[in-house]
Amino acid sequence: MKSAKILVLGANGQLGKSLQTRLPNQASQNNWKFYTSSEIDITKTDEIDRLFKSDPSPQYIVNCAAYTQVDKAEKEVDKARNVNALALDYLSEKCSIYGSTLIHISTDFVFDGKISRPLKETDTPRPINVYGQTKREGEQRIDHHLQNYFILRTGWLYSRFNKNFLQTILHLAQNNETIKIVADQIGTPTHTLVLVEAIQTIIQTGSTAYGLYHIANEGVASWYDFAHEIVNQAQLPCRVLPISTKEYPTPAKRPPFSVLDKAKFKARFHQQLPHWKDSLGDCF
Repeated sequence: MKSAKILVLGANGQLGKSLQTRLPNQASQNNWKFYTSSEIDITKTDEIDRLFKSDPSPQYIVNCAAYTQVDKAEKEVDKARNVNALALDYLSEKCSIYGSTLIHISTDFVFDGKISRPLKETDTPRPINVYGQTKREGEQRIDHHLQNYFILRTGWLYSRFNKNFLQTILHLAQNNETIKIVADQIGTPTHTLVLVEAIQTIIQTGSTAYGLYHIANEGVASWYDFAHEIVNQAQLPCRVLPISTKEYPTPAKRPPFSVLDKAKFKARFHQQLPHWKDSLGDCF
């Protein structure tokens, strides 16, 4: 990896933590610095100013900071928009001034799920919930202010850190004989380390192939499939039963189909992506 100053925002999230555990040796050599949201709040311009003053001219800013509580966002609209959209105006402007490349994480929830084939970067986003709307606004604000950026759309992220679907299912399966999981929402479970490797690849290659990329594990699954495989690999006796979205209403609508087409990233960076079941096994 080329020597580079890399600043990571949102270091206390599951992706930020995954980056830290994957890069313990490279961190000092290549000047990786990690900032939690309490250390640098991306919604506060004075704290972004302080970031660039304390670490002038970073080659990369990796923005893992986000408001990701999909259902809660329906009521906390301003809070979600401040983090996912408005904050990207000033951060992008500062990246432009200092010549820093921004690597930003976005989501498959920018789509409405009405297209039943893997979604390409060229497909028109039509978010159907506040979370997806604010993440799409963030993408647009970055594109407006900055040229040297990588926006990485992913979905169904899980890891051994923080609260996520994997941790929820393990808890439920350990404490119940039967659990019911939605079977008519389709996507791809994605281990955070797949995204970590993509970020590493971008930085290692020093690529200037800026733009929007879809990155996730390979394969297709419903939430029921994912839960069933978690219980199976964990060797828990719990039964997993499929139900419909109508049987499990949530404040925020979910896209019924949000599988991402990763062909652009794989072709550009010559990187193969593992099947989601294999990555789940690696996580265990």
